[in-house]
Amino acid sequence: MDSVKVGICGLGTVGSGTFTVLARNAAEISARVGAEIIVTQVGSRRDNPNCSVGDIAMVRDVFEVADNPDIDILVELIGGTTVAKELVLRAIANGKHVVTANKALIAEHGNEIFAAAAEKGVTVAFEAAVAGGIPIIKALREGLAGNKIQWLAGIINGTGNFILSEMREKGRDFADVLAEAQALGYAEADPTFDVEGIDAAHKLVILASLAFGIPLQFDKVFTEGISRIVQEDVIYAEELGYRIKHLGIARDTSEGIELRVHPTLIPEKRLIANVNGVMNAVLVQSDAVGPTLYYGAGAGGEPTASAVVADIIDVARTLSAQQSNRVPYLSFHSASLSAHPVLPIDAVETAYYLRMAAVDKPGVLSKVAQILSDGGISIEALIQKEPADGANLVPMIILTNRTIEAKLSAAVTQIEGLESIVGEVTRIRVESLAG
Repeated sequence: MDSVKVGICGLGTVGSGTFTVLARNAAEISARVGAEIIVTQVGSRRDNPNCSVGDIAMVRDVFEVADNPDIDILVELIGGTTVAKELVLRAIANGKHVVTANKALIAEHGNEIFAAAAEKGVTVAFEAAVAGGIPIIKALREGLAGNKIQWLAGIINGTGNFILSEMREKGRDFADVLAEAQALGYAEADPTFDVEGIDAAHKLVILASLAFGIPLQFDKVFTEGISRIVQEDVIYAEELGYRIKHLGIARDTSEGIELRVHPTLIPEKRLIANVNGVMNAVLVQSDAVGPTLYYGAGAGGEPTASAVVADIIDVARTLSAQQSNRVPYLSFHSASLSAHPVLPIDAVETAYYLRMAAVDKPGVLSKVAQILSDGGISIEALIQKEPADGANLVPMIILTNRTIEAKLSAAVTQIEGLESIVGEVTRIRVESLAG
């Protein structure tokens, strides 16, 4: 094998970064593969003024790349789940290997795509789909292959982490920081995917499948965003010795798999609690090695291109190998995927931070404590502030011990029904993230 021919579809931030890295590091890449990697064709609806492809063939119809008989590996970097899915399945049908950075595509349609690839005997690689340049997929699929993975927790959306970091470090409000994130290009004009946890849920379901050997089940991920976090919650969390992070959490329990994305209080001494700005990190707890932390740039042109190019190298190295000798897509062979169920959020056990506005009069705390006690929920810590001048409401913050979510929900409903409690009770889950 003297050369491997690559077709890149999409010449945006990641596409242009991939093209640049392949060109700049061509000698090192060829030495690692044992063959030259040649970008033969680029499919893009428009030119990128920041990336000149020189005399390489450029086409506007990406399906021309999928149909090009000279292409060995198609790199899908157009995003979305409609055209991208059709493009990837067309490439597979034509016997091409695929590299993609598309987390939504893998999370929502990966089972179908992998089945099609297995039938054709080709590889689908997707390291860049989760946490940008951090090689977390390779770590789960290969580096930790000798371990039973017990749980993982990740800051896997840089936009949400930037917002929460700014709120804590500079005392800013959510809306103010979100506007800056949009101006800086960290958040889209419609930030829903980032701030409401959908982007993180796509990534979490991929990580969970790799960790626990279960099919991709995006529709079963519990997802809650950060748009309801206010400055008071950040301050009170600090007083209690915690920091708020937007986490994706997957845990293997005897009853089933937990798959959940939500704001979480983490002890401030944990390394992952100190991951700030747009950076990503994934903490993995395994039986043999214990806790391992993977940290780095979770987005950006060249950081994500780093993962894309690594996948191209991996695929190129295995072009002559039989499919049965390649690393399985989801770490476990398809015939060995587990039917272990995904738990509904009501069955999940964790601790809770509760914030409520109480009328400033005697006996309110005792009523709230009694409701929690009757529900079998114990109090770990309590903060009760003095009312502001001229106000008759006082903030009350309670940290509970671990309990089942259904029990906590029932107790919160009763607390909100008290005449002395005004408005809704704010609830944030708490995780120690200790091994």
